[in-house]
Amino acid sequence: MRKPSKEILASLAKNVRRFRLENDMSQELLAEKCGLHRTYIGSIERGERNATLSTLEVLAETFNVSIAQLLNNNE
Repeated sequence: MRKPSKEILASLAKNVRRFRLENDMSQELLAEKCGLHRTYIGSIERGERNATLSTLEVLAETFNVSIAQLLNNNE
């Protein structure tokens, strides 16, 4: 089974945390807005989860950013 690179996971983790904090949200509030579990958000922020496309889409919509911005390592 193919896994994403550590770099992509780290970029996603960093950006989700940054966008969450910029929007003054706790992990619990973000999870509620996205229809996800708080521990799932935490595992994404720690780079432990390979988020699905549907998860990336809901996170991007919640933060009002593009999926590319979630994955960008230069943000």
